[in-house]
Amino acid sequence: MDSPSAGYTFEYLIETLGGEPHKKFFNLPKLGGTKYDILPYSIRVLLEAAVRNCDGFFMKKEDVMNILDWKTKQSNVEVPFFPARVVLQDFTGIPAMVDFAAMREAVKSLGGDPKEVHPACPTDLTVDHSLQIDFSKCAIQNAPNPGGGDLQKVGKLSPLKVQPKKLPCRGQTTCRGSCDSGDLSRNSGTFSSQIENTPILCPFHLQPVPEPETVLKNQEVEFGRNRERLQFFKWSSGAFKNVAVIPPGTGMAHQVNLEYLSRVVFEEKDLLFPDSVVGTDSHITMVNGLGILGWGVGGIETEAVMLGMPVTLTLPEVVGCELTGSSNACVTSIDIVLGITKYLRQVGVSGKFVEFFGSGVSQLSIVDRTTIANMCPEYGAILSFFPVDNVTLRHLEHTGFDKTKLESMEKYLKAVKLFRNDENSSEPEYSQVIQINLNSIVASVSGPKRPQDRVAITDMKSDFQACLNEKVGFKGFQVAAEKQSDTVSIHYDGSEYKLSHGSVVIAAVISCTNNCNPSVMLAAGLLAKKAVEIGLRVKPYIRTSLSPGSGMVTHYLSSSGVLPYLSKLGFEIVGYGCSTCVGNTAPLSEAVLNAVKQGDLVTCGVLSGNKNFEGRLCDCVRANYLASPPLVVAYAIAGTVNIDFQTEPLGTDSTGKEIYLNDIWPSREEVHQIEEEHVVLSMFKALKEKVEMGNKRWNSLEAPESVLFPWDMKSTYIRCPSFFDKLTKEPGVLQPIENAHVLLYLGDSVTTDHISPAGSIARSSAAAKYLTNRGLTPREFNSYGARRGNDAVMTRGTFANIKLFNKFIGKPAPKTIHFPSGQTLDVFEAAELYQKEGIPLIILAGKKYGSGNSRDWAAKGPYLLGVKAVLAESYEKIHKNHLIGIGIVPLEFLPGENAGSLGLSGREVFSLSFPEELSPGITLNMKTNTGKEFSVIASFENDVEITLYKHGGLLNFVARKFS
Repeated sequence: MDSPSAGYTFEYLIETLGGEPHKKFFNLPKLGGTKYDILPYSIRVLLEAAVRNCDGFFMKKEDVMNILDWKTKQSNVEVPFFPARVVLQDFTGIPAMVDFAAMREAVKSLGGDPKEVHPACPTDLTVDHSLQIDFSKCAIQNAPNPGGGDLQKVGKLSPLKVQPKKLPCRGQTTCRGSCDSGDLSRNSGTFSSQIENTPILCPFHLQPVPEPETVLKNQEVEFGRNRERLQFFKWSSGAFKNVAVIPPGTGMAHQVNLEYLSRVVFEEKDLLFPDSVVGTDSHITMVNGLGILGWGVGGIETEAVMLGMPVTLTLPEVVGCELTGSSNACVTSIDIVLGITKYLRQVGVSGKFVEFFGSGVSQLSIVDRTTIANMCPEYGAILSFFPVDNVTLRHLEHTGFDKTKLESMEKYLKAVKLFRNDENSSEPEYSQVIQINLNSIVASVSGPKRPQDRVAITDMKSDFQACLNEKVGFKGFQVAAEKQSDTVSIHYDGSEYKLSHGSVVIAAVISCTNNCNPSVMLAAGLLAKKAVEIGLRVKPYIRTSLSPGSGMVTHYLSSSGVLPYLSKLGFEIVGYGCSTCVGNTAPLSEAVLNAVKQGDLVTCGVLSGNKNFEGRLCDCVRANYLASPPLVVAYAIAGTVNIDFQTEPLGTDSTGKEIYLNDIWPSREEVHQIEEEHVVLSMFKALKEKVEMGNKRWNSLEAPESVLFPWDMKSTYIRCPSFFDKLTKEPGVLQPIENAHVLLYLGDSVTTDHISPAGSIARSSAAAKYLTNRGLTPREFNSYGARRGNDAVMTRGTFANIKLFNKFIGKPAPKTIHFPSGQTLDVFEAAELYQKEGIPLIILAGKKYGSGNSRDWAAKGPYLLGVKAVLAESYEKIHKNHLIGIGIVPLEFLPGENAGSLGLSGREVFSLSFPEELSPGITLNMKTNTGKEFSVIASFENDVEITLYKHGGLLNFVARKFS
């Protein structure tokens, strides 16, 4: 599937890099002149990829010129884009690799060569989503007082084991330890911790840090629970070219992508070009902060890129976001993220690029930028781009980037005008310019049910009380006034506590959004240190955890000396990967569960992530707030969100003095000093070694060696899916949808979590029945995310979220009505009956259908249930692309219309015919058995999407290319 003669049309633009004649590049300014100079930096990257890959087939000269004419063509034309590489994570990566394996079977059955099915570009798969917290805390709650004991010995946790001090500092000058060798021109001497026997040494003193016992235990269970999946991944890395698997225990996909996989500038066969990436996760945008164009497109489109095909997108508008001013001392980058998120949501940037410029940008570190870019999907943009500048180069140099490569990189980026210079007064032209003054941003959290509902911490108490009063909804729980002050006593660890509305029962510093940013992680550690030293504690019934994005975080928390204090408060490292953020949290104690049920309490989870949909953390936790890591620790100490930090104390010290948040909040200068001293080259080297060396469990794992994967019919993890069962060499005639029933009648903001949950498998679910019938016990069910390689489980898990609100049922439940019989059944059971009866299905929905994480099973599952169409008011773009990619037609009501305004009950029988020739945005006529007819829009944006739909989806289209 490799494109022939890529770049041949524009060979005249190829030049050698000054002073390095063996290195070549496409000199884009020669192509466009003044047209090029006004292009946003992100569009210049699109243009370079188009020029380099122009072959007259996938990429035409007309596409190149459309991008160059961006100013007049934006939003009006479709353009292809060839990313340089692909990143997968295991939850969404395993179905992609299973599809590849199944495609090899299909290609062979059609007479093709299965060995030709492999990725055409570098593809990295990070196993990071299978971690569950089976072990946590150990004996840390009963640790000795910080002044009188050694926390290294508590519960056999030893994050700070170091070798004798007489080790060379390798020429570094930032050591705070006492060293007898090496170049120590400053900061010599000792720096002791308040915790006995815990010296604070530079990272170069530290030998590879032994993993805490909880990490080792959780990894052992992870390998045992996911052995079949891991063996399949290892087979994939050997069977397919260009596939590299990052083993479990290494770190989050976003983190590894940022710290290890990113090139910034590629060099391939002496040709230099900008790094770019797409992946099976909406938060691939994190690397935009490093000047790398990248975004999430989901598994189906990513598979196409892996097979040498481009991503197609509407040439986007680019919103220029000018940052001015400087942030206040107590504001973290997470506050800046939430502030920018809220503002951009209000402005409306859905389907657009956002590009940052202005004096405020230079004040943001790379980790600040990547944190901001990581939340881009939450305000609906395709990506948020920070062009490469001097701050980027300093960061790369600091993290061990080869100096010679850095020089070439800078020279190349300046030659093609992809380097942003603060002194250059000439900014690109943007579709729209907005301004955000960093001085206006205040510390805040988001919740209680959606990321976009931002609350200043100064308003937190009043806002939570308002939520108790409001009717049930995104910002309401409708608790009777006389019940709002109710408390329930619990006995835990020999002491009595009281739970009330607002009590924190889960507090998690997790891997996804914040751990790329040392400043917020170190702020949490310093706050914990001050809290412990002053005598504050976290109530033991609160489920606390710390799940770093990579071992780098452990290194700098350890070397800075704050890790024992976090552990003392219960924030002990449980492993590397998604845990609480995808619902894989340790169960709450029976005492807490009973109290919540008894008092019908609105208890809370506080987490430093980016998703807080209701029921995501735990079924019984109704309010979830997103907060920066130091605020997670602060709310855990307070034990409630129903607190005004300005006027109410967190607790008291040993003398009875009231302690307020501002008494223990670390200053920006403190955090910056620790960050400079401990976020150093060695930490990035440690991750590199961990990636390249793997671990004993992974290295010793056996995997089959064969062209075709040897499917095990008994496996409950890996199964050959049925997408290709009826594949023919040529697509058939497009069939009408006749006499379809409505499977579900849904409202607004139905997320991919509602459609295809990633968390635990409920014991009463259809998936649980399937697994039980195969001899598994509930302890062996694992999660839906871990079983995405088994279509039988995932189909049964489709619409199995207990918070799904189906209007046919009238309350949250994974149920629907099978209208021919009148039975109320699990969604899968009803769909199964419909399929046996030969009845096609559709789904009715409201606005923003399919919002949330990119998740291809949210389209594959409905397809296998027999869903032929979704009729909604609007869609999340990625999910709409997935529907088309699997063969489900996305239909939209006409503007201003919906099921309610048209008088639809959902009990009608629907029919829809297609014309011989489809066109983008065509209006079709929907008929019902009641005689009502109305118009709907077929939400195809371009001819490529129509072609894919006619083939029955992208997978069929690609498989036919090999036959």
